Amino acid sequence: MPNESSFLASLPLLLLLLSFLMASFFDTAAGQTGICYGMVGNNLPRPSDVIRLFQQRNIRRMRIYGPNRETLDALRNSNIELLLDVPNSDLERVAGSQGGADAWVRDNVRNYNNVRFRYISVGNEVQPSDPRSRLVLPAMQNIERAVSGLGIKVSTAIDTRGISGFPPSSGTFTPEFRNFIAPVIAFLVSKQSPLLVNIYPYFSYINNMRDIRLEYALFTPSTVVNDGPNTYRNLFHALLDTVYAALEKTGGGSVEIVVSESGWPTAGGTATTTDNARTYVNNLIQTVKSGSPRRPGKAIETYIFAMFNENQKDPEFEKYFGLFLPNQQPKYEVNFN
Repeated sequence: MPNESSFLASLPLLLLLLSFLMASFFDTAAGQTGICYGMVGNNLPRPSDVIRLFQQRNIRRMRIYGPNRETLDALRNSNIELLLDVPNSDLERVAGSQGGADAWVRDNVRNYNNVRFRYISVGNEVQPSDPRSRLVLPAMQNIERAVSGLGIKVSTAIDTRGISGFPPSSGTFTPEFRNFIAPVIAFLVSKQSPLLVNIYPYFSYINNMRDIRLEYALFTPSTVVNDGPNTYRNLFHALLDTVYAALEKTGGGSVEIVVSESGWPTAGGTATTTDNARTYVNNLIQTVKSGSPRRPGKAIETYIFAMFNENQKDPEFEKYFGLFLPNQQPKYEVNFN
């Protein structure tokens, strides 16, 4: 057994090691992968069974696309953190008055004070051409005031249609999208909240198969893109960092991105095979642990789309993003750790 003086001499090193291990633990926890629980199907299991499946598979984060009483009840006292959407259909009510936002939060958040709400996404993929786009920021502001004191971050989820530029460092918002998103970014900066972004290499690939190789979209590199000091070996990183570059040019350099959707379908369209989906999802889970070339070293919080096949979606391939069949059997093996 070491004597007291040798122990004290080694104490600073032990404390440094302990702080490093704790930082690594929390950084990994911050980047933990969640799953989007979509409900556009008429053959899906009961929410209580879904929550049980999340827990059995050690999936600790969930996104749902609007308040669902059965699901919120089933999440009570669970260890699952929730990303809850204000649906686009509720934007007018929530943006119209503080009372409307307060009532929405009372009914869907405060009444479930033993549910672990992490984020509220005010709207999903609202485009500047949609008249509701003018409602997004006031709705975010009202929801922010309504959740005051609850420790919930308020944001909105965008897709990548309003972003252009190649290589990633050239990323910028299109003029129309910039007019919509710039005030939103200023709000996020002021609240130190992340921007939620739905990122799909699958869509980029099928829309430009001439220039994008399948392997690049699936994290199995046969292509390398050099961009100044950064090297891109997969399309996911390239898309993510294109958004980061656009943020930095719009006053949002301090804003973190949470990937609020990403996935690959198994049937119904181009390159939709079980093998491709398995490769994409498992590689995605490993890739997000270590950040991106533009933001290295910090895990990327990511939500995979989706938990189940949803048989009432359209077009056809949209029905087949599920990791699980409605009978709760996995379509392919995924390592969630």
